Formats: sequence, structure tokens, C-alpha cells
Amino acid sequence: MVDDKEIIEDAENVEREEIFSKAVRAGKRTYFFDVKATRRNDYYLTVTESKKRFNKDGRFFYEKHKVFLYKEDFEKFLEGLEESIEFIKANQPLEEMPTEQPVEDTHKEEANAYTDIDFEDLEVGVVASEESNEK
Repeated sequence: MVDDKEIIEDAENVEREEIFSKAVRAGKRTYFFDVKATRRNDYYLTVTESKKRFNKDGRFFYEKHKVFLYKEDFEKFLEGLEESIEFIKANQPLEEMPTEQPVEDTHKEEANAYTDIDFEDLEVGVVASEESNEK
């Protein structure tokens, strides 16, 4: 049987372990940055990539990949990450965007399709408006 003291200690451990959490949604992926504490109260970071996937029967599940990063590795990890990002920015071939008709032109074509209006159809409203101005 579990006593109250064990429950309190477990609750304290959970609180101590969960220090900070940040979720970043990026397209079809979500990244979770979680700061946690060891039993000795040393902080570390877990970075989790989560993607929604589907089984053959159509039910979904979340595929997760996790990286544990400890404080003694923060600087070297950050240096490697920044260097890799800079490399990609400097060397990534530019992709040509597909040419599409500008939105303005599309709207003009749609507007032209509905501009066959006879002003005689509006005459009733104009006459009513003129009568109200005379009074």
C-alpha cells in the first residue's frame, strides 16, 4: 500500500523535473524544448520532434525523436548548430517558385464576369433616393 509520504515525494520529484517547457509548431512538426532537473538538481534540456503519422488502418500516432542535451555540452552544441545553419543559408540552392497569375489579375477576370449590369435596373433605387431628397 502507498502511503501519503511516498505520494508527496513523487509529486515533488515531478515538480522538480519539469522546470520549463516551450512548444514550437513548425509545419507538420512540433518541437518541444523541455528544461528538466536531475535528482541532484542539475538542469538539462530535452528537444523532442513530434510528427503525426498514420497506421495502415488509418489510426494516427505521434512519432517522436528526442535529444538530451546536458549543460556541459551547451556551448559546443550551440556552436555546431549555428555553424550548420549558417552553412545551409550560404549554400542552399535557391528554389524557383512556380509562376502563378497575380491575384489582382484573377480578381479582375472574376469581376469582368459579373459586370453586365444595366443601370436601368438600378433606376428604381435612384428615383426613390431623389424623391427622399426632395422632401
